[in-house]
This record gives sequence, structure tokens and C-alpha cells, in this order.
Amino acid sequence: FSCEWAAAHFRFHPPHSHLAYALQAGKGGTRAILAAVQAHIITYLLFTRETEWTHLERLCRLGRGEQGQALATALAETLWAAGGGGRAVVCLVTAPISTMPREGYRANSFTERIRLFEFSEKAAAQEFIFDHINCFKGEGSHGVILFLYSLLFSRTLER
Repeated sequence: FSCEWAAAHFRFHPPHSHLAYALQAGKGGTRAILAAVQAHIITYLLFTRETEWTHLERLCRLGRGEQGQALATALAETLWAAGGGGRAVVCLVTAPISTMPREGYRANSFTERIRLFEFSEKAAAQEFIFDHINCFKGEGSHGVILFLYSLLFSRTLER
């Protein structure tokens, strides 16, 4: 992955602003993934989330916790759909490990540390993602790459 991909993570505009619902997107290839997740975020905020606010207020009156919940829901929904409505796989980075790469494989100190968490219930996947939301939102988290890997493993390599 390029430096642009490695630096990409899910980052919202400031809470309680007019764009509090919107993900910030840099230039390049990660925009397509961010746009797909953004569509799920808006759908959740407008049509799923229970609140007394009108549709437009639902988008702007988001605090940091609500942004995290919206992102967790969007990621879980997308992974669940990729898994055919029967599974979701979430990839997270674990602590550094010291193994020698196989011949013909170049270690990048990221891929070697990925751990897979498989879920057979969408609600459990969503709760897990919410509990680990900083793994996707945090600066230096490789959050977009983790989500891309999660999509691939949820969908399965055979499919």
C-alpha cells in the first residue's frame, strides 16, 4: 500500500458542526471506500437512528460518540452485506510479532499483525466494531486498509 493508503482512516468533520455527519476524504484511491461508507452513515442517520430531531438536524447535531456509533453501524452493515447476510469478519492489528517472512514475501510490519474476528450475528459485529472504533478512526490506525481487508475476508476469497 502507498503512504496515502497507510495514512487513510475514517475521520469525521468536527462534532456539532454543519458537516458533523461527513467523513473527510483525502485525494486518491481511498475515496471510493469512504464514499461507500458515507452512504451507509447517511442512511443510518436519516432513516434508522431514533431521535426527535428533523431529518436535517439529525445530520448536524452529532457528537463524537454519535459519530462513532454511525461509523460502527455503517461498517457493520457493509461487512454483513459482503458476507451474504450470514457473517462478518473484522480485521484488527495486534501487537508486533517477530516472525520471519516466507520466501518471496516482503514483510511490511502491518499485514503480519492482522487478527481476524468472525461474527455470525450482525449486532455482535456492530458492537465489537463500536468497542474498537478507534482502530478505524485513529490517526495512524490504517483504518481504511483494515476495513478493506475486513471486506475481503467477509466476502471470502472464493466469492
